[in-house]
Amino acid sequence: MIIKWDIPFTPAQEARTLHIHLPDDYDRSGERYPVMYFFDGHNLFADEDATYGKSWGLETFLSGWEKPLIVVGVACSMTNRLVEYCPYHFTKGFLGEIRGTGDATVRWMIDELKPVIDREFRTIPFRECTAVGGSSMGGLMSLYAAIRYNTWFSKAACLSSTVGPCVEDILEDINRSDISPDTRVYLSWGTQEGGGSKMYPRHDTNDTMAGRNGRIAVRLMQRGARTRLLAQEGGRHCEADWEKQVPLFMDFLWLDR
Repeated sequence: MIIKWDIPFTPAQEARTLHIHLPDDYDRSGERYPVMYFFDGHNLFADEDATYGKSWGLETFLSGWEKPLIVVGVACSMTNRLVEYCPYHFTKGFLGEIRGTGDATVRWMIDELKPVIDREFRTIPFRECTAVGGSSMGGLMSLYAAIRYNTWFSKAACLSSTVGPCVEDILEDINRSDISPDTRVYLSWGTQEGGGSKMYPRHDTNDTMAGRNGRIAVRLMQRGARTRLLAQEGGRHCEADWEKQVPLFMDFLWLDR
């Protein structure tokens, strides 16, 4: 069951649409459920809602998966996504200069969004049962949330994360943050997404992306976290290929497989 809500996004004094998945037996069970928050939530469930007409197919996956949970997808800004989904100040890279407000976005999730979800739905509110996920800039935001706000998020799915312009910032944040040993972080990239295209005119290679993500994974493991790395063979920077990873990161984060 998918519910759509509009909720105030106070950092921009605008509204954002939530795409909320509830387990099929939610109205009958009386149970409480873990929660996973996603950036770019309009791309998760329905092709008609997705930016490029293709979703992650997450509703179909969850309907047949063995662990019931609540998923809260937060739709992005249509005009200011890069700024709101950037937790650092980018000064180089293919995106150019961005003075990000991503920290305010994560703080909003913790201080305003999560309390509403925990009040309105039967959640298990503890960090052990709270995860975050996303792709591209949403993957970067998920990684940042799990590192800087590890008190709230114990798991993160970070697909094709935009880490190139800020690897050193991420490593510094890992060093200075308290990382609980039960933290799990999934990091992936596609072997066909770094060669440059009209939409993503990057010139890095798969080796470069492997090196960046590998450095982050090693530093996380040095701090006690568990990580999983995936180079998706033939993977591109698109929802159709991120959909193929859904069973992989969900099993790793929630079922320890």
